[in-house]
Amino acid sequence: MVLQANTNKQSTFNLILYSKNLTKTMTPIQTNKMTNWRWVMCAMLFFATTVNYMDRQVLSLTWKDFISKDFHWTDDDYGTITAVFSIFYAFISLFAGKFIDWMGTKKGYIWAIVIWSLGACLHAACGWATFHLADTGWFGENVVKGTLMFTSISVYLFLACRIVLAMGEAGNFPAAIKVTAEYFPKKDRAYATSMFNAGSSVGALAAPLTIPILAAAMGWEMSFIIIGAIGFIWAAAWAFMYEHPHQSKNVNDAELAYINSDNKQEETGPVTEEEGMQLSFGECFTYRQTWAFIVGKALTDGVWWFFLFWAPAYFSELGYPSNSFTGQMLIFVLYLIVTVLSIYGGYLPKLFVENKGMNPYAGRMRAMLIFAFLPIFAMFAQPLAGVSVWLPCIIIGLAGAGHQAWSANLYSTIGDMFPKSAIATITGIGTMFGGLGSFLINKGSGMLFTYAEGQGNAFSFFGVTGKPAGYMIIFCYCAVAYLIAWTLMKTLVPKYKPIVE
Repeated sequence: MVLQANTNKQSTFNLILYSKNLTKTMTPIQTNKMTNWRWVMCAMLFFATTVNYMDRQVLSLTWKDFISKDFHWTDDDYGTITAVFSIFYAFISLFAGKFIDWMGTKKGYIWAIVIWSLGACLHAACGWATFHLADTGWFGENVVKGTLMFTSISVYLFLACRIVLAMGEAGNFPAAIKVTAEYFPKKDRAYATSMFNAGSSVGALAAPLTIPILAAAMGWEMSFIIIGAIGFIWAAAWAFMYEHPHQSKNVNDAELAYINSDNKQEETGPVTEEEGMQLSFGECFTYRQTWAFIVGKALTDGVWWFFLFWAPAYFSELGYPSNSFTGQMLIFVLYLIVTVLSIYGGYLPKLFVENKGMNPYAGRMRAMLIFAFLPIFAMFAQPLAGVSVWLPCIIIGLAGAGHQAWSANLYSTIGDMFPKSAIATITGIGTMFGGLGSFLINKGSGMLFTYAEGQGNAFSFFGVTGKPAGYMIIFCYCAVAYLIAWTLMKTLVPKYKPIVE
């Protein structure tokens, strides 16, 4: 009996000891909840992109109804300004990505937003500088208000400011895509990209509700200064908040393991920073994957920039200027459609990967094919404008949503194919060609609209005459650009093929 009692006591003691050890073993698993700092970084990218597009939109929302009254700009003048912005943006983008890779995400992003914010604020001085140069006879003693030379002076000054703006804005997407690759595994990158890329829609959404009001109440100059100053606040916050996930005190081991879940490593092995092979600038152009990204950007970026730069003027042509309530609501509704629908664009390929078992590239390409069909409706925008101005508003909104969803997945193909060390560089290269496409469509649109307006009924296209016929031509290109781009991309890279040593 004594032996049995001792045995029972020993068994009870062993059970208690085992339970305590088990509790100690289980506690880290139960309490080591994954942090979500990656989504804080995504929110920062969202706000940066919002500011980026608001700074870009100030001119498009003020030139037709405010600035042109001071300087007598034509559509061709405005087209020249937007085209030069696009071409310089393209040129700088070629080096901006390499600069971000070299400088590092933290410092590179700060440089980018400080430069573009400075450029945005400088626009406010163009009016004063134009009148000053005219009064001093810097460009000739015969320069007076309303003359061609007076208009030209203002165009050159705005061009100079747009160049500074482009120099900084070219760094936004290379830096943002690099941050996304640093903080998210491949399966989540398209969704994260669509989330921060929604900032472009939200920026365009907020712009018509704020900029024309600021311009009407305080002058168009103050609208550039107030919107531009926001970027300096963001830069200060970024300097304080950003660290690489391997160095950030806000990222715990569980989140770091999730971020690096793409890496092939032993379960018990340490989590290390994987940047992959190094690619020289010239080597990037030797891969078909690079050219697939270039094609996707070159053929479609101009469509988005056309909507961004010309939609306010288009609605003004229909009788609803940006300083009217209806004009503001048209732009607001357009970009509300874009914002709501485009967010889900990054989630669709994730469903294909998780539910269909596709690799990330295959899932992305299938999603992009679906999104390529949305802009087809753009060819009906001009014919239906005579029925109701809200119909082209909705149609352009659907086309814009298709572009943003397409763009989020297009950017994510870089992370699928290229090592992290080359992501910003490839992004910059593709953005350069996207800027070239944007240059052609913006300059071409300005020239086309001015010519079509001058020809009147003698200029026609698909039964539409005059300036509306010019819009009809551009809308038709917007409708088919994505299907052409997808076909060429699929031809260049038919299957998932990452670049490895």
